[in-house]
Amino acid sequence: MAHSNPIVTTLSAQAGRVDLRALCKRYGDVVAVDAIDLEIPAGTYCCLLGPSGCGKTSTLRMIAGHEGISEGEVRIGEAVMNALPPARRPTAMMFQDYALFPHLDCLDNVAFSLKMRGEGKPSRHEQALRMLALVHMRDYAGRLPAQLSGGQQQRVALARALITNPAVLLLDEPLSALDPFLRVRMRAELKRLQQELGLTFVHVTHSQEEAMALADMVVVMNEGRIEQAAPPRDVYNLPATRFVARFIGGHNVLAGRRRAAVGSDGLTLLEGPGGASFAIQGAPCGLPDDVSFAVRTDRIQVLAGRTDADSAAHNVLPAAVSSVQYQGSYVLVGLEGEGLDEFNVALHESAFFETPLTLGDRVVATWSPGDAHVLG
Repeated sequence: MAHSNPIVTTLSAQAGRVDLRALCKRYGDVVAVDAIDLEIPAGTYCCLLGPSGCGKTSTLRMIAGHEGISEGEVRIGEAVMNALPPARRPTAMMFQDYALFPHLDCLDNVAFSLKMRGEGKPSRHEQALRMLALVHMRDYAGRLPAQLSGGQQQRVALARALITNPAVLLLDEPLSALDPFLRVRMRAELKRLQQELGLTFVHVTHSQEEAMALADMVVVMNEGRIEQAAPPRDVYNLPATRFVARFIGGHNVLAGRRRAAVGSDGLTLLEGPGGASFAIQGAPCGLPDDVSFAVRTDRIQVLAGRTDADSAAHNVLPAAVSSVQYQGSYVLVGLEGEGLDEFNVALHESAFFETPLTLGDRVVATWSPGDAHVLG
């Protein structure tokens, strides 16, 4: 099916490569995007992820040409896009509110850009019907947007973007208006279409779950800069910075002062708050005296009924249960204690209910040195 689609057959192999070079956006004295460098290979599903105000939407709009560039370059394929208006770029943008014309039916909404190019009615309607079929909306061609559900409107907006034959499809939080159940279904549809068509998708989202489910490359942004750009598994398991570990979730962040490397086991020892002793595997090159590291919440064991830790042991922390949140397949247990900041443990549901914990219970948290990941 992918090989018969006109979108695929008319694009060169590298037409969808997006290359941002020292890209900067200023609004007066405010720097929204701070000289970022990013290369998105052709055919990649890339998610720009971060909190509100991190610069992700400004970056997307500069790629599209809807926002002026203060400094730097946007390249698509081999061409510099800076001076080109949106209509002359090999991109299409799907907006957060879908922006469908309320007085036009689905067929004419999808065909609208071809009408503006001067294509005749039979030709543009034929192409629009093909695009509607691609998103499973051909049977709704005669309906107005008001007669469609949110998910159906999204499909029509997607078909309208794809009909322009873009090398790069830009999506500005396209799932945010949908209910949680429909959001999951539409995630699968977006991924199916991207893989089927082989296009480059650049998708802005503030949802970690959405980015992990969709992306080949996750770009985590904070205060106008890129904190990490990597495959989702690497971002989750090997966060580059304290911000990434916190924002992506599923990690606890701890800190200690370097003491020594001991024995043939290659452990590096850190002195933590309250005299706690932390051990991490190996001695990464250039490790500073003050070290931050992350430990996944599902890699931590909780020993109930303990009131203090063995002072000679490493990675053993006394704590009290501060919260218990049932999440279905696991239970998220919050702990509080000296030096612990938003410290959580994810316990498998069956393990938790074999020895349940309640608020105020005294416990000891412990983990293996190999499960500590040093942050940059």
